Amino acid sequence: MLTLTPIITVSYEVKTVFLVLSVLEFAVGILVNVFIFWVYFRDMVRRQPLSTCDLVLLSLSLNRLFLHGLLFLDAIQLTHSQRMNDLLSFRYQTIVMLWMITNQAGLWLATCLSLLYCSKIVRFSHAFLLCLASWISRKISRMLLCTVLFTSVCTIICSWDFFSRSHFTVTTVLFMSNNSELNLQIANLKFFHSFLFCSVGSIPPFLCFLVSSGVLIVSLCRHMRTMRAKTMDSCDPSLEAHIKALKSLISFLCLFVVSLCAALLSVPLLVLWHNKIGAMVCVGIMAACPSGHAAILISGNAKLRRAVDSILLWVQSSRRVTADHKADPRTPGLC
Repeated sequence: MLTLTPIITVSYEVKTVFLVLSVLEFAVGILVNVFIFWVYFRDMVRRQPLSTCDLVLLSLSLNRLFLHGLLFLDAIQLTHSQRMNDLLSFRYQTIVMLWMITNQAGLWLATCLSLLYCSKIVRFSHAFLLCLASWISRKISRMLLCTVLFTSVCTIICSWDFFSRSHFTVTTVLFMSNNSELNLQIANLKFFHSFLFCSVGSIPPFLCFLVSSGVLIVSLCRHMRTMRAKTMDSCDPSLEAHIKALKSLISFLCLFVVSLCAALLSVPLLVLWHNKIGAMVCVGIMAACPSGHAAILISGNAKLRRAVDSILLWVQSSRRVTADHKADPRTPGLC
């Protein structure tokens, strides 16, 4: 007997609110990350030397731009999909898999940033750790290339797993077989398995990120104990560097965990429990996290803060000129 494919529509008001929020998140994310990219790309055009930290932030901004684009496509697909067949289509599954791979690349870049902070800020006493920190600070550019290489390998492996599970065949069977409900459950399980398989690649960089962040926390605690034993200087540059680095890393850790949990929850909500509103909430959380971390990076980076200040000064001067022109509209060439 033919069983109809479940319909997972939501109200027009919910769709409208979700789409408006998605557009706002996309606009904010693109604006913030384009600003970071513009600051460092301008230095490259002017042939000014970029530090290793600048290279990591430049790469991270490009990664976030692609990430926001994929999340916006995911939001549009969620808004216009009416049946489970639409959400099990090859196009939607490809968007989700590309998001997983891009998010994994962003985690590797954040891990490079965390290792760089450790090598530059932490004061090691052991000879081996000193040599390791010096080697990391000199090899960050190669680590970025290794990140690209590892992401490419993960892309190949995930693509092989994705295509080997016969998604085209399952999608065709969904439309042609009489037992469509059974085939729908099989397709759901295959898609969920592929999603979990791709998320396994995030474990190594996440562990490296936790270790480097833990080293920074231990170093900060030791430094603060040393400062208490001496005369406490509120303007100590080493202490300020520790605090800024920890703010950046801990904020990324919290936002990444929230984003990853939302991603891991969104797929079963959608393909197993057919809860479209819950999946929309998860996608909204996933889009908000990268923008939040980019804003924290701007507030904690001296070069980016100077660029923001120069833009604000330019806006204020433009408004002042406009106000003066309105107060005295006479043109200089008029007799």
